[in-house]
Formats: sequence, structure tokens, C-alpha cells
Amino acid sequence: MPDLGVRLLLLLGKTVPLPAPFAVMDAFTELEVTNNDRERDGFQIKFTLGKDTPLDYSLLKSGALDAGNRIVISVIFNFAPQVLIDGVITDHQITPSNKPGESTLAVTGEDISVKLDLEERDETYPNQPDSIIVTKILANYAALGIIPKVTPTTDVPLQTERIPSQQKTDLVYIRELAQRNGFVFFVEPLTPGTSTAYWGLDNRLGLPQPALSMNMAGQTNVDSPMNFRFNALGPVAPEIKIVEPNTKITIPIPVPSGLRPPLSRRPAPALRRTLPRNTANQNSIQAGLRGVASTSQASDAVSASGEIDAVRYGTVLRARRLVGVRGTGETYGGMYYVKQVTHRIKRGEYKQSYSLTREGLGSITPVVRP
Repeated sequence: MPDLGVRLLLLLGKTVPLPAPFAVMDAFTELEVTNNDRERDGFQIKFTLGKDTPLDYSLLKSGALDAGNRIVISVIFNFAPQVLIDGVITDHQITPSNKPGESTLAVTGEDISVKLDLEERDETYPNQPDSIIVTKILANYAALGIIPKVTPTTDVPLQTERIPSQQKTDLVYIRELAQRNGFVFFVEPLTPGTSTAYWGLDNRLGLPQPALSMNMAGQTNVDSPMNFRFNALGPVAPEIKIVEPNTKITIPIPVPSGLRPPLSRRPAPALRRTLPRNTANQNSIQAGLRGVASTSQASDAVSASGEIDAVRYGTVLRARRLVGVRGTGETYGGMYYVKQVTHRIKRGEYKQSYSLTREGLGSITPVVRP
């Protein structure tokens, strides 16, 4: 895509991904990569298919796009590569046609964390907090270039009371532990072949990405309308109670607040009350964690969505980070958490669809950085 100043880079291989052969790049037509803050990232790439012989399609016979191969998808802005996904091909969809040049191949896959979801295990982890368990599991995948970034937890289950056990895949169990602590888990590429496995609170700190700007004259970088929504039924207030084992007295447990840095000046009040189950026989720390988890899993009140031209925006918009919104008024302007980004690339075009979220209305900053 030389006229855009953007380059697409594909690396392919069974173990070590290398630059894709010319035949693969020449057959490329379009791709889509979706990055989520809580789910596995995914991709789909479409190619045209042609036959060198009447027997088979040459792109299939080459083996470059075989299911199970590793693939790294990057874009290059001004000579700086940015990895969109480091993943594994898991699916082929072939559409033959009677017309020359209209046969297509769609290659679908998921990020490298799919490797954690291939084998079920039976393990026990006596006297170990959740963060140590997660760190141990992730250490088994160092050969894939996965670097753990695990937030420490302090709840240490005594063997006489409870023994953490795993009867599922590593990925499902890690996500179960994340949910129990009100955390998120995702694997995000750093460089080709290297990824961070993040287990902790969703990232609402750090330097925000370049702002999404509307009605800002020459600084406008959003052409399509932005859609804002206020959902008053999104936030919840869990009511946690435990039973004291000796006196059998019911004790209410306050749910810790303020774990997420605020992004709005007027947080929406929780209209819904929930009663998380199976907390009566837990201790106060475990019950409090259940309350935090319930709050974290509830949706924020305010969301925004839209689409931008990546070239006009000037860089890759990343999920799981902050971004500013300008030119939409004080009520819905300000900082947001980027929940999801879908990258759509074809020859001559690079669009990014996004989904943003925060807990309420009003900007907490007088000025949003461009």
C-alpha cells in the first residue's frame, strides 16, 4: 500500500515465523484483526486462489498457510512496525469458482493464547495464592515467547481449609482465577515472536493514545459519526454477606471501591443490587473478592463506538489502553478505556472500528491532549 505510507507485514512459519513468500502477499486481498480486552484476539485473512496445474491450488500446496502454523500480522507506520496479533492459524474456508480469479481462501485464527487451551489438566496447588499459580502455569509457555505480567494477590488458602485445583485447560483456569479476583487476562504482542501475558486489573492508567478529535478544524481525525450510549442499568452494587462459623451471625462485608482510577467526573450510580452466591461460608477476604469481581464484570454506564481511517489518525489505535475524545462536548468528551478495536485492511484502505467505555459522564480533565 505505497500510496498510503502504510505497509502490511506477514510472518509465517511452523515454529519460527519468517516473512511470507511473494506468492502469499501477491494473493492477499483483505484482512481483519480484532483485539479485545477480555476475550482472545482473532483474525481472518482473505486470498485469491489460482491453479498452476489442473490438480490443485498452488497457495494450498505451498504449506505456508497450513492450519497450526504461527502467523504474526504487523503494520508499518513511517518505518515503525506495530504488531497487531501474534497468532495461530486454526481454520480454512475455501470458495472455488468457475470464473478465473474469483476462487478465494479465508484463513482464520486466534492469538497465541490458543496454545494454552489445547490440553486439559488435573493439578492441585496447595497453599498457593492465585498469582503464584498463574505465574507457574505461564512459565510452561516461555518457549512461545510469552512473558508473564502477573499482579500479586494476598489471599493464601490454607491446605486445611481449601486446596485450589484445576480440572480444565490452562487458559480456562487462568481466566477463572482472573474472574475470581476481578481481573482480566489477555496475551498481547510486544514484538514479532514475543508477547506479554497480562493478569490483573484492566489498564486505566498510563499515557493516553492520540485523541479522537471531531469538529476540530485541521486537527479533526474522525470522519465517521461517533455513537455514544448511557446505560443506567450497566453498573451493579453487590451485597456480600458471610456467616460467622461459631455464632452463626450474618455479617455484611463492604465491597472495596476505588480499585479503578476514575475516568469521569460524574460516575453513574448503581441502580441494580446483586447477591453473589456461595459467599456465606467464605472468609471476609474471599467474600470481598467476590464482590469486587461482580462489580468488575458489570458493564460501565457509558460507551462509545465508531470508525476511523488509520492513515488520518496517524497510528494504530490499541485496545486495553486509554484514549481521549475531543470535540463532542463536555458531557461525553474526555478520557475513555478502549475495550475493543477491529482493524480492517485491504489494498488502499486501513480502517479501525473501536468500542470505548467508562463509568460515567463529564470529563475529569479540562483539556484533552491531542
